[in-house]
Formats: sequence, structure tokens, C-alpha cells
Amino acid sequence: MRRFLTRVAPVAVAVAALAAPAVPAGAAAAPGLSFRPLHYNTNGYNWGGYAATGSGFTSVSAAWTEANATCNSTDDLYAPWVGIDGYGSSTVEQTGVATDCSSGSPVHQAWYEMYPANPVYLSRSSYPVSAGDHITASVTYAGSSKYTLKLTSSRGWTYSTSKSLSSQRTSAEVIIESPTGAYPNFGTLNFTSATINGSSLGSFGPVALDPSNGAYEARTGALGSGGTSFSETYLRE
Repeated sequence: MRRFLTRVAPVAVAVAALAAPAVPAGAAAAPGLSFRPLHYNTNGYNWGGYAATGSGFTSVSAAWTEANATCNSTDDLYAPWVGIDGYGSSTVEQTGVATDCSSGSPVHQAWYEMYPANPVYLSRSSYPVSAGDHITASVTYAGSSKYTLKLTSSRGWTYSTSKSLSSQRTSAEVIIESPTGAYPNFGTLNFTSATINGSSLGSFGPVALDPSNGAYEARTGALGSGGTSFSETYLRE
């Protein structure tokens, strides 16, 4: 399923307005971003990366360096994230960093979401993110429908929150996504230290997804020899 999001006026911690499922709509990265579940297809639509399927997923984590993205248009928006569920299920527990070009220049903002609840954007003054920052993200199931979502930045800050959601835990993902279906030119983004349930991402035989919107927009690279790293390479908006 493709994703939707609605742009709203900037606030320190923003909540998004959701649109109905069907095709991508206009969007934003700071305030107004909503990520929804994807249904099975190796054409990832606006997902790129790897999704593992099965049951009983309890954790997913990965790290990346925020890309120095160039905006092609004000429609451009994308986010690297990690999450549990969403690949063929009706919930997503996820966290990452969005890069929004609605102002004409890239704006980075950390966020988390317990879909179908609205996404929450972190204060840019308290949790700043810029190109070149090293980000580590994780989602951990703590039992009794509780999840811990955590982001750590090379700037020295860490954000962690615990949220509850009844979910299936039937997939785990390391993903880039454009809810608008329009990617800024991020060059190459490298995911590292990607693990699921404490083991390498590759050990779960994940599905590789390439994002597309009429034509492929980025290319998901092969997993590294350790099964914990891969690259996303920009192709087109």
C-alpha cells in the first residue's frame, strides 16, 4: 500500500493528518508525515530497503549517516527508518529521520510513529539533525503490547519513548520511504549494523524492495557479507 501525508504549519512537536489509502498524496516531513503499511510486492512503491517476514519479531535496529540531499522540487520528501510490522499488516511501529523539501531546502526532523496513531515529530531545537549526522534507530518489543522506540545521534542526544499498541509482529524492516512518491537527490545512503532480534538482517532472508513511482527512483544494493549493511542509491525524483 502506498503512503500518504499532509503538510501542516511547523510546530516543535507535530502530529500528522492522515489521508485515505489508495495512491500517494502531497506531503511533508517536519509536521504532517504519515507512514502506512505496505502490502507484499518486491516493487516497493515508495519503500526501498529490506523487509523480513515471519512471526514473533522483537527488535530491529540500524544506523546510517544523514545524506546531504538536494531538493529537486518542493514535493520531495523521504525518510530512512526502522520498524516492526507494516509489510502486509495493519500496524507499524517505527522511528527514523525525515528530510522535507517543502520549504525549497532540505529540512531534517526526527520522528516516530505507532500507526494507526498519528506520527510524532521531535523538537528540532532539542533533537537537531543535519546532513552528516550519524543516526542509530531501534524499535524493541518489551512485551504486553509495549514498544520502546529509540534514536541516538552523533551530536550527543538520545531520544527514547515507550508506547503501547496491539500488533502482529509479523515483519521487521530497514527502509527508505517517500510518502509523496518524490525523492530528493540523496546520492547514496548506507545502512550499517542492521539487525533483527539481535541477529543480522540477512539471516532472516529479507525481501529486497526498490521504490518506484512510474519508474524506479532508487536502487537497493545487495546485503554485505555480514548481512548487516546495504546501500540505497538515488536514481530519479
